[in-house]
Amino acid sequence: MPVNGNFSDKDRLADALNTQKYVTGHYNEFACEAATPEVRACVMNILCEEHQMQQALFDEMHSRGWYPTECADEQKLQQAKSQFCCGQ
Repeated sequence: MPVNGNFSDKDRLADALNTQKYVTGHYNEFACEAATPEVRACVMNILCEEHQMQQALFDEMHSRGWYPTECADEQKLQQAKSQFCCGQ
């Protein structure tokens, strides 16, 4: 939380990451509704760039310990794989 309007580096990165998540969601929706292949291709290129920016922000936060992630339990991973891979 900012104190006296001052944002920490963590606050700034979290805000930027949340903004990227919001933006990519809208570009994704727009790509699905594009009227022509040319417009869709253009939007897909932008969407890819936005995802790259989002990944860079995530990686930076993760490297600083501000966005920790857990390793997946192998059994849960296999269950999810079976569920979503049609039993393959």
